[in-house]
Amino acid sequence: MPTALSKKIAVAVSATALVLTAAACSSGTPSDTDSTPGAGSTASGKTDITVGFNPGPYEQMFVDGIEPILEKEGYTVNVQDFSDGITVNVAVAQGEIDANIMQHPIYLKFIDEQQGIDNVALVQIPTPNMALFGGKKSSLDDIADGDTVSVPNSPSNLYRALLVLRGAGLIDFDDIDDPNTADTSIITKNPHNLVFTPIDNAQQVPTLQDVDYAVIQGNFIISGGLDYADALAVEKQPVDFSNVVAVRSEDVDSDWAKAISDAYHSQSFIDYINGDPTYTGYNVPEWFH
Repeated sequence: MPTALSKKIAVAVSATALVLTAAACSSGTPSDTDSTPGAGSTASGKTDITVGFNPGPYEQMFVDGIEPILEKEGYTVNVQDFSDGITVNVAVAQGEIDANIMQHPIYLKFIDEQQGIDNVALVQIPTPNMALFGGKKSSLDDIADGDTVSVPNSPSNLYRALLVLRGAGLIDFDDIDDPNTADTSIITKNPHNLVFTPIDNAQQVPTLQDVDYAVIQGNFIISGGLDYADALAVEKQPVDFSNVVAVRSEDVDSDWAKAISDAYHSQSFIDYINGDPTYTGYNVPEWFH
């Protein structure tokens, strides 16, 4: 029988597909690196685009795979680094930057509601998976009663961590409809009496040796220099936990936003991702297949 989570994911997949299809259809044929510079998308007059990032692989992916396409379309692209997920979303909402690339739709919804803003998903992007790593211990065969496990302290990413741990057979929990309400109290079976320590995502890699195990978000796995080959379990990523480009709702139909969406749909970007072993194992949008 479908679980509450599977039903939720099915709805999210459908909703995401509608958003992505709408973005693709409204923008015509995806841009490629062979497009004529300055054509079409700059007609509204806005030619400067500023995009914000948190630590992780998304900035490099954008600079190497997307920026050249936008520049051929006549845009000047600027990037700006942020250290947390709230500030970079408020910066979009206040028009300080045009877009950000650092979050999945569930976290985006959480910050919108928390901050009273209206940012929306523009297009899905390739996203590294969350994974379970050993800290003081290097194997799940060594797991013992009372071992410590660090997990992200944001509710939606904590829920992802619990999914990874359940997939590894370490815990069980009650599915919930809204991952933004998750905490460790939903756990129903914990045979090893694991002790969970929710901490800031960015601190999980630096504190890895202080805990027995840690379930870490993909971008921090990459930025922290960890290797998926050393992971003890890897997330089977639901589409609603795949990252997106976020923009203000009023900008989603702008020419420059359509140009960004087109670039992510382009064959040039698909070839870039498929041709770089850095992105092997990433969860990719459906149009890559």
